[in-house]
Amino acid sequence: MVDLYTLSEAELGDLLVGWGEKRFRARQIRAWLYERGAMSFDGMTDLSKALRERLAAETTLGSLEVVTEQASRDGTVKRLLRLHDGQLVESVLMPYRDGRRTACISSQAGCAMACVFCATGQMGFARHLTSTEIYEQALRFSQELTLRGERLSNVVLMGMGEPFHNYEAVLEAIRRLMGELGIGARHITVSTVGLVPMIRRFAEEGLQVTLAVSLHEVDDTARSALMPINRRWPVAELLAACKDYTDASGRRVSFEWALIAGRNDDDATADRLGRALAGIPCHVNLIPLNPTGGYDGAPTEVPQAERFIEVLARHGVPATVRVRRGIDIDAGCGQLKSKVLARRTPAAGPQA
Repeated sequence: MVDLYTLSEAELGDLLVGWGEKRFRARQIRAWLYERGAMSFDGMTDLSKALRERLAAETTLGSLEVVTEQASRDGTVKRLLRLHDGQLVESVLMPYRDGRRTACISSQAGCAMACVFCATGQMGFARHLTSTEIYEQALRFSQELTLRGERLSNVVLMGMGEPFHNYEAVLEAIRRLMGELGIGARHITVSTVGLVPMIRRFAEEGLQVTLAVSLHEVDDTARSALMPINRRWPVAELLAACKDYTDASGRRVSFEWALIAGRNDDDATADRLGRALAGIPCHVNLIPLNPTGGYDGAPTEVPQAERFIEVLARHGVPATVRVRRGIDIDAGCGQLKSKVLARRTPAAGPQA
């Protein structure tokens, strides 16, 4: 069975010509899939019934299977998806009052970066996703939105995995998001924990994609304790690469900062952060920690978060507190998968 989502227009045309069809049928089919939101062949009424039946018999539309889905009171939808080999990943759709519809998608099954506060990092690395597996997560949401008169406006690669650890597949998926779904580069965000060589390489791609860097600490000892990658590329190297990215792209960098009560949310830490980021075109997204079972930190309360913003402003560094979405459905990266896997694991019996 051929997965049509893996084929370019030329490749699909070759397949159809081999069936005795006209090459232009490929353009018609792709319009149904990527512009009109078709999720089956039944509604492709400008194709013959015989062609639709052959497509249904000999091809597939994607490989992702929804294992479970949760909907939050705020409209956030989170899915646990099974890949063809049984691996599980998550994707999230977040609606906003201003009309934005943002998909948060995964680039790996698990993650090798081992950030201690992240549910995905706690479960370890399984494998890279293919470019189509990455892209299909956003495509599914786009199709569903199209069918109800809406459109997918933004995509963030902030789901499971480190996107720059799977660089080539992520880059191909980004180009498909832009070319096939019509999502502008400025509406796509790639999040990294700080793979410095890949940041520099990404700067050379000439894209206007937003770079988001998970920072969380500016002291090397403290950051290395949270994020082992810092032992390879410490803060000074990371920030230098970020400055080079802003110079090359003309875009500001978004720094992600998980506010952990009593650990990295005090005035002195905010002052160090402001000094470190001064001179880098950037914005700081402050995210009250989304608690996980494997980490004992707690989220910072609103008054202290506002104080943190005030201190950063003294250094000319803009910051906002990100709205926490889907808290009632454990929408944080990796949390749904962890919960499902925990239910599948039988409790240990008494030791002999």
